[in-house]
Amino acid sequence: MESIKSFNACIEQSIKDNWDKDALTDYLGATLQYHDVARKIEKLHILFENSGLKKGDKVALCGRNSSSWAVVFFATLAYGAVAVPVQHEFKPEQIYNIVNHSEARLLFVGDVVATTIDGEQMPQLEGIVYLPDFSLLLSRSESLTHARENLNALFGKKYPKFFRSEDVNYFKDEADDLALINYTSGTTGFSKGVMLSYRSLRSNLGWAEADLKPHIKPDSKVLCMLPMAHMYGMICEFVCQFSFGSHLYFLTRLPSPSLIAQACADIHPAIVVAVPMVVEKIIRKNVFPKVQSTATRMLLKMPVVSKKVKQNIRSVVMEVFGGNAYEIITGGAALNKEIEDFLTSIDFPVTSGYGATECGPMITYSDYKDFVPGSCGTAVVSMEVRIISPDPANVPGEVITKGENVMLGYYKNEEASKAVLDDDGWYHTGDLGTMSEDGHLFIRGRIKNMLLGSNGQNVYPEEIEDKLNSMTMVSECIVIQRDDKLVGLVYPDMDEAKELGFSPSDLQDVMEQNRMELNGMLPSFCHLSAIELRDEEFVKTPKKSIKRYLYQEK
Repeated sequence: MESIKSFNACIEQSIKDNWDKDALTDYLGATLQYHDVARKIEKLHILFENSGLKKGDKVALCGRNSSSWAVVFFATLAYGAVAVPVQHEFKPEQIYNIVNHSEARLLFVGDVVATTIDGEQMPQLEGIVYLPDFSLLLSRSESLTHARENLNALFGKKYPKFFRSEDVNYFKDEADDLALINYTSGTTGFSKGVMLSYRSLRSNLGWAEADLKPHIKPDSKVLCMLPMAHMYGMICEFVCQFSFGSHLYFLTRLPSPSLIAQACADIHPAIVVAVPMVVEKIIRKNVFPKVQSTATRMLLKMPVVSKKVKQNIRSVVMEVFGGNAYEIITGGAALNKEIEDFLTSIDFPVTSGYGATECGPMITYSDYKDFVPGSCGTAVVSMEVRIISPDPANVPGEVITKGENVMLGYYKNEEASKAVLDDDGWYHTGDLGTMSEDGHLFIRGRIKNMLLGSNGQNVYPEEIEDKLNSMTMVSECIVIQRDDKLVGLVYPDMDEAKELGFSPSDLQDVMEQNRMELNGMLPSFCHLSAIELRDEEFVKTPKKSIKRYLYQEK
């Protein structure tokens, strides 16, 4: 890694090379050019410096995707501070936990988050900054207040004539310096702050330079629909495309399939990076009604014309995604087999990757020309992947990986770090997989209890169960995944039910009320779709832990 540019050097170079080109646009809103981004970064650096922020201090960001979010992220790393991205879907209590645990000194928040949080719950913060205009929502420091109130004057004093590309000079990061802490959860007792070094970020960027950049034309437009607080969206859409000099568009609001389809039609993105759920919904709604007619099915069975029909269908699908994408990359969950079979049958450029926050995130990926249905690619540059199995091609075993992308460990949690990082540097993913002789990885299941929603969000059932177990008439419970829905299985307090004379219907009404109250406490991706009652207690181990595997959907 020492022979190539550092991470911050790559960002600095991209800004200088693309100085007068469009950089960041809030969809249907304002556009920043690369020199505008540099100017905003410099103003934030002046704010940081004059408020006493030091290299290595933590800066938390919590808001929907936006140009301002992107600017703050780059400004933090380019200053030498440590970024702490926080999912904006988290409830206030979860945001407090992460901000306090990370010891963040500053918190930048979006418009929605700003109305829900209480600064008194985060006593270590010196300030809360409003992302849309960088105004102060809270300041506990006279120097911070002074710096913000006089920011334009301080900028003018430092650059009395004008701010030029040669004035851009960012923090010289070393490979093992801590760059960011990404929390896998927001709940105390379950939170694990993944410490990613500049080496990991640079190596992930190296993958993008090798596998994506050759297919992305200069001045390309890219739609950023995945949350940048997740490593998948941060690297694959945001960071790598900015370093390529592309023009990035942020949806800035809930990325529904209909909004994404409209944005694709407007922007014509050069590449589409998505979770399977979005691709599936767009195809079912916007493609299948057009191509699944009786006449089309008949024509596909005729060898003479089937090739032409497939080309026409492929064109329809391409147009739905903007008509200009080199390929569609899905990750975060498995692509529905029906959709995958449909896309591969028409030779559509679709592929899948596999990763983990702990690897920042890339572990495997293949270009669509090398895509094998059901797989998630081969090991990316700088990474090794193995299956702990006597017969990796046929007998599933744990997926382990080693290389430049792997995290430094979990922040302030050495025990958890040692549980997944062995003495030889291998990260144990907790996933079961097989691997073909040519290196294609196939995920077969999960060892860990973590569930993965169809939108790519990590769901930790223990967190939900912890809350559900404390609710009315719940004796014990587990949360399982059924297709892309979360379902709570509950054994109720039968003694209390008997005393109250409750019927099964009464109990179900109580559980429905529990479900609504529970969902009100959780992010949307943790919501239960139903609670199902059981007639008997769960089977347990000698340690009285529920044998969870007996109740998982097969």
